[in-house]
Amino acid sequence: MTTALAATIARDYGTPALVVDMDRVERNIARIQAVCDAAGVANRPHIKTHKSPLIARMQIAAGAKGITCQKLGEAEIMADAGIDDILISYNLIGDEKMARLAALQAKATITVAADNAVVVEGLKKAAAISGLPLSVVVECDTGRKRAGVETSAEAIELARLIDASEGLSFAGFMLYPTESGWADAQKFFDEALAGVRALGLEPSIVSTGGTPNLKNVGMLKGATEHRFGTYIYNDRMQVAAGSATWDDCAANVYSTVVSRAGPDRGILDAGSKTLTSDTGGLEGHGLILEHPEAKIARFAEEHGFLDLTRSNTRPNVGDVVRIVPNHVCVVVNMFDEVVMVRGEEVIGVLPVAARGRLR
Repeated sequence: MTTALAATIARDYGTPALVVDMDRVERNIARIQAVCDAAGVANRPHIKTHKSPLIARMQIAAGAKGITCQKLGEAEIMADAGIDDILISYNLIGDEKMARLAALQAKATITVAADNAVVVEGLKKAAAISGLPLSVVVECDTGRKRAGVETSAEAIELARLIDASEGLSFAGFMLYPTESGWADAQKFFDEALAGVRALGLEPSIVSTGGTPNLKNVGMLKGATEHRFGTYIYNDRMQVAAGSATWDDCAANVYSTVVSRAGPDRGILDAGSKTLTSDTGGLEGHGLILEHPEAKIARFAEEHGFLDLTRSNTRPNVGDVVRIVPNHVCVVVNMFDEVVMVRGEEVIGVLPVAARGRLR
């Protein structure tokens, strides 16, 4: 970054601003598509990071099979933009969501996830309203203890229930193994696969996930696709996980130093409403590229508290700095728009179209 570019962004857009390097975005898209192609699995990127139909279309143009959305509201934004083949990787519950899901089926090819009978019962209502069959994958917990059935026997039983439910069809399995848990995930999947085949069912989708699982893509025998998300921008967590380098980090928060009231401290105009309180298990709340030894130690809502005790260089009041966020996905959701750059040139503004679509 040149001082001139920082000055342009501060003058024309103000700070804090989320600035995205589109050259790096394109490289990240090409890199991950090549990884999937080499592993022989389809790429179904998760839009939860960028929340942008424009970038989703870039991913599809590069070879992605379709997209993944975490919430129904995100899928609505993408379908309205003409994007087809959407996996909603989240349990959907309630009559309001079933009505919206039915309407969505008329716009795009939709697959949804379920890990319990209550969700399956509700999904029958969506299929009845739409008059269209609805494909359902069984979400499997393979070590993260988040959502997902915990045993292969439960996965088999849920697949049986889906198949027996009017309007629904069993589409396969969705897994998110831990980075070191792929042997256990394989055992889980093999048992579930044998069980559903005994019922006369065959999965068409076996979806694995996670940018931190970059090194494991294709490791699950039988996998058909992988869901990458954070890779599009990358962040400090992905660098720490070994899934990205600093040169792969495409999104920086530009922030202005607004106070240096003491020699070893300062204040940024990016607080918890910008960088969020999600540390990702890392020390501090982001890497300041111009002052990597400085620590963003804590927040108020609009204040980022700088600890400069270990920093060999000290910013001045008025300096604009670039911050690599710890967890870029939650940071993107704090902004209405991102500023796009190529090299040292601002090329436009991109709305974060699915921002705040949390239901």
